[in-house]
Amino acid sequence: MSVTAGATPARTSPAGAARHRRVFIPVLAALIALAWVALWAWARSPYGRYLEHDDWTASGPAAFLCRVVPAGDVVVPMALYAAAWILMTAAMMLPTTLPLFNTFDRLTAHRPDHGRLLMLLGLGYMTVWGAFGLLAHALHSAVLTLLASVPALAWHGWLIGTATIALAGAFQFSRLKYRCLEKCRTPLSFVIGHWRGERQARHAFALGAHHGLFCVGCCWALMLLMFALGTGSLGWMLLLAAVMAIEKNVRWGQRLSTPLGVALLSWAVILVATHA
Repeated sequence: MSVTAGATPARTSPAGAARHRRVFIPVLAALIALAWVALWAWARSPYGRYLEHDDWTASGPAAFLCRVVPAGDVVVPMALYAAAWILMTAAMMLPTTLPLFNTFDRLTAHRPDHGRLLMLLGLGYMTVWGAFGLLAHALHSAVLTLLASVPALAWHGWLIGTATIALAGAFQFSRLKYRCLEKCRTPLSFVIGHWRGERQARHAFALGAHHGLFCVGCCWALMLLMFALGTGSLGWMLLLAAVMAIEKNVRWGQRLSTPLGVALLSWAVILVATHA
């Protein structure tokens, strides 16, 4: 199936449009809401400390698993962190991908395996963010090890948070940010350019992963802010999710990048001034 042939189903019939409004949008909205509710419940449970990376193996079920699972001290924290990161990504990033899923839903609505293709698209997207989360976890662990081994740096731990905020602010002005953001803001041309309709399952997963790479390229610095602000802070999650959704989905959203960068850099300067 050619690209041109695959693009025509995007103009759906009135019945298809009604099905889209009645089924697809509520299901995606329910998944997003479920992810936020799960995060809220986890943060307020006795195991909420796992979201903040505190005492992963000191007590509770995680400590027991660390003792019984081979290499548990490494495997269990990584698995818990991966689960927390994927849940956080689903809550924060799925709203920003609504145009992508919307376009792909219309494009494949006539296929009998339409639902499976949508799931594979989402799986490919989340796989990329999961891999980024594991890299972020490794970086975070390395920073904690450095702080533990260098007491002088531990006394000035605020520098790491400030540097993260400054990095996120500076990245808002980078060419990579705008190139990736442009891909995220034009899902129709992205899908038409990458969807071939052959070997549908593999290509649907690859399409989601490819779009996820651009999404990571656009938002990685803002997501790293969660390490400076607290990965268990639902308030900051909501604020960052709203910012990223506006950047990608709203007509004037691209203009938000510059003032956001200025605000983050100014915040970093204020932190330096107050601690110096």
